[in-house]
Amino acid sequence: MKESADPEEEQMSQFGLVVRFALKPGCAEAFDALMRETVAGIAAHEPRTLAYAVHALEAEPDVRIFYELYADEDALAEHEAQATTRYFLDRVGDYVTSTDVQRLHLVTATGIQGAAAAATE
Repeated sequence: MKESADPEEEQMSQFGLVVRFALKPGCAEAFDALMRETVAGIAAHEPRTLAYAVHALEAEPDVRIFYELYADEDALAEHEAQATTRYFLDRVGDYVTSTDVQRLHLVTATGIQGAAAAATE
């Protein structure tokens, strides 16, 4: 990732997505297997994808929540062009009944390499 001289500029370019997938009944195990493959590909080939986490909800076993953090818009475009992502997108319809995507603009963070610092002075 190219280092930005201006922390505020870097912070504004980083953004995330929260994606909620409602799964078809009985598809959670197969969806999770597909996600393990996808996340392995992201880890291996996407250094500008700063975070990519898949969560199951305790109270809703047929729901998955993704948290994705990208260095910038170009990093998202790179993510969407990857073979692993294309493979996932081609198959996701087999497992889900609905998808809700929310775009996030990073304000502050900690614990994520490459993300904007939790506090600036």
